[in-house]
Amino acid sequence: MSTVLACAGLTRRFGGLAAVNDVSLDFRLGEVHAVIGTNGAGKSTLINLLTGELPPSAGRITLDDHDITAWPQPKRAAAGIGRSYQRTTIFGEFSVFENTRLCAQAAFARPWTLWQPAIACKDSGQAAHEALAAAGLSAQAGQRAAALSHGAKRQLEIAMCLATRPRVLLLDEPLAGMGAEETERMLTLLAALKPGHAIALVEHDMDAVFRIADRITVMVNGQVIASDAPAAIRANREVQVAYLGEH
Repeated sequence: MSTVLACAGLTRRFGGLAAVNDVSLDFRLGEVHAVIGTNGAGKSTLINLLTGELPPSAGRITLDDHDITAWPQPKRAAAGIGRSYQRTTIFGEFSVFENTRLCAQAAFARPWTLWQPAIACKDSGQAAHEALAAAGLSAQAGQRAAALSHGAKRQLEIAMCLATRPRVLLLDEPLAGMGAEETERMLTLLAALKPGHAIALVEHDMDAVFRIADRITVMVNGQVIASDAPAAIRANREVQVAYLGEH
């Protein structure tokens, strides 16, 4: 599996606090790489650094071996980095299709066609339909997004990511607030997306993490204390004490 996104010595300080401290990781095509840790461990800050929403205090980020450390967020998104957020970020009054098409529009910008409505762009419409199909939402395409169940809204967020045709998916707690049936649907979706993407998964549902992840990185106080296959992480004594609550 080839590395698509990587960081080396990545650090972010807020005054005297190092929210992310000297983190070096890679995210590979065809792999779900879970990042776990207690609240305040630095997981979401790490995602914000990788997407360009926060500048690093130190360190380097590469995409396909190209240094993107200084790239702004829109340029990283255009290059193939997509993300979802902890909180739902859909347009509730728009249809499921229109939410997805708006995201696809970013990948198929046509600033020169001022006389045509954006909805007339066949490329963005096709990308939206493909993303909804991949996310299992084709049947809800015409439905008002606000009327979706919580789990379907999270699926829609992933469809919105997919509409930009990314190769990297940075997913920040996509299972938060889900019941058992919704969790199963999301895990099935992630497994289906894995072959064509490098997936970074920040998640608190440990049962789900150990089922879906190919690798798990554990963060404590902004630092990585372990990064390995799930079986090795489960057996790691330092992880058991620091995160899994064992003594």
